Amino acid sequence: MELETATIPNRLPSDWTSHDQAQVSSQKDGATQITATSQKILVEARHLKRSYGSQLAVKDVSFLVRSGEVLGLLGPNGAGKSTTMMMLAGLLAPDSGEVFLEGQKFNGRNLDQRRLIGIVPQEYAIYEELSAVANLLFFGRLYGLRKQTLTARCDEVLDQIGLADSAHRAANTYSGGMKRRLNFGIALMHKPAILILDEPTLGVDPLSRSHLVDCIHRQTAGGGCVIYASHYMEEAQSICQRVVILDQGEVIANDEIHHLLAGVSSDLYLYVDRTTGITNELGNLAHIGIGSNYEPVVIVSGNSRLAHDQIDSIPFLNGRKTVPRDTIPMASDVGKSLIGTLNKLTELGIRVLSVETQQSSLERLFLQLTGKQSRD
Repeated sequence: MELETATIPNRLPSDWTSHDQAQVSSQKDGATQITATSQKILVEARHLKRSYGSQLAVKDVSFLVRSGEVLGLLGPNGAGKSTTMMMLAGLLAPDSGEVFLEGQKFNGRNLDQRRLIGIVPQEYAIYEELSAVANLLFFGRLYGLRKQTLTARCDEVLDQIGLADSAHRAANTYSGGMKRRLNFGIALMHKPAILILDEPTLGVDPLSRSHLVDCIHRQTAGGGCVIYASHYMEEAQSICQRVVILDQGEVIANDEIHHLLAGVSSDLYLYVDRTTGITNELGNLAHIGIGSNYEPVVIVSGNSRLAHDQIDSIPFLNGRKTVPRDTIPMASDVGKSLIGTLNKLTELGIRVLSVETQQSSLERLFLQLTGKQSRD
């Protein structure tokens, strides 16, 4: 690969200043590689607390991340996610509490510890007047990479993020998704064991998202870990093995996703022959919503099992039932709401045509725990 000559700006993007201006010493290939089967604890946050003046942003946050794991850090705006990530990265000192990397207390001035971390900030941390090659070489030198090791790693990263064909173009000619990929590539240059990602796929196209997700899978397959903050619940559910949900600076959930979703309530969607003018009649029993084909439905909420014979007793189905007999989550009190709803629909002369169960999802769990949209 031919090296580019470029004038390097006299300052780094603000999000990177405290992390990357240090001359990070080089590391041997594989120095931070950990086998996924070892499940070594790479990151541990213990009782982190941080205030901004009189405002308490993070109250008492504790969790750990193991090798081979993607941890989703989720929460509504203002929940404390960014503050927590900055403390994990050594960019912000906690008022109290500690961060441990690979079992050692994290000292932000320890270069050996800091080179364990790669950060992908939400804002672009690139020099847009420079090409992808020049950006990667510049940041690679800051990480201590030199000569053939530097150029070889640059080639590897360009291929991994899918920018090899446009490597010599100025970044200001890139699409938003390409800039995101370059942002990601910079964090990968020194082969960190720990990746901290803040909204890495925000506003990207499907191709760029595919490249970024592939980078995440490569990171964990090599024994590293990823801390992934996002507002995209479906994406987090597909990528993360475990999530920590923050709200008002506190941890309100911390578990593997499949364990958390096992207790998530599901709704029954009642497809009926009309919904016009019945909202007030239903009261608190149910509400009108949108079904899978965008038609109006009557929705009854639930969060535990309803006996099969209750489903079989629903009137007016005429054999068009669509609910699997073993997947009808309903609580006993919500079962009463269902019976009340069916009685009310009968009273109004409304026919129930079919019934569907909404599947559990991370988005639904999030709404139940926080009472808020992921962006509010």
